[in-house]
Amino acid sequence: MFHLKEILIRTLSGIVFLIVVIGSILLHPIAFLFVFGVFTVIGLYEYYTLTGIAGKANKMIFVFIGLLLYGLLAFIGIGKADITYALFIFLIFPLVITFQLYEKEINWYHIGSIFTGYFYVAVPFGLLNTFFAFSYHESFPGFLLVSMLVIVWCNDIFAYLTGSFFGKHKLFERISPKKTWEGFFGGLLFALLSAYVMSLFSKSLSVTEWLVLATVIVVTATIGDLSESMLKRNAGVKDSGNLMPGHGGVLDRFDAVLFATPFVFIYLKFIL
Repeated sequence: MFHLKEILIRTLSGIVFLIVVIGSILLHPIAFLFVFGVFTVIGLYEYYTLTGIAGKANKMIFVFIGLLLYGLLAFIGIGKADITYALFIFLIFPLVITFQLYEKEINWYHIGSIFTGYFYVAVPFGLLNTFFAFSYHESFPGFLLVSMLVIVWCNDIFAYLTGSFFGKHKLFERISPKKTWEGFFGGLLFALLSAYVMSLFSKSLSVTEWLVLATVIVVTATIGDLSESMLKRNAGVKDSGNLMPGHGGVLDRFDAVLFATPFVFIYLKFIL
């Protein structure tokens, strides 16, 4: 009975998650910007907790700076701010160092973790907002963004299912004992199929470009998944947070997306 209840909670929270994410994309770029601003705050807090950034007050200061970085990239991405505003990014380093002056001693590990958090969470979430501009010639503004998420989720789901039924050869046993090469190729196959379906409705990418995009997503998403597993293993925890019952935290849900986004962004910039 408990198992059934757990499945029900996991399913319901997953549905709510999909409604919030897809709904924000379909509603308006500003709605997406706001929703992923919230995810940025939670994701950074989870990351700094996993990496041992001491003190709740300190964490919130650096989370707020990360939110400013996210907002800057997001507003540039949706065309609400000129690209020259990106120069403000260079102020982040002295800003972080300034707050370190109030510490008893400079901890370079913490400083490194702070900036890694920005590049791992704030920058990818900020770049996602640019996908609305990439979808200029598509049937609706968020087409490429939805497509990327669908490809990531197809890879996740079918990598898990294929690995569960046919998995024998470990992909990276030291980091994630359950992941297998069979699961990887199963996820890749269904990601390619989903990309082909997307190509039937696309006006800006060819079939070949969609298949290459799916391959880029699967490879980088898998590395992202393994990277987050390494973070959690190092911290001795099962989940990065408890935002979604049965699913974990923001980093658990977006580990693949966070790692894949910069590569997808560069790929789309070159071919569109």
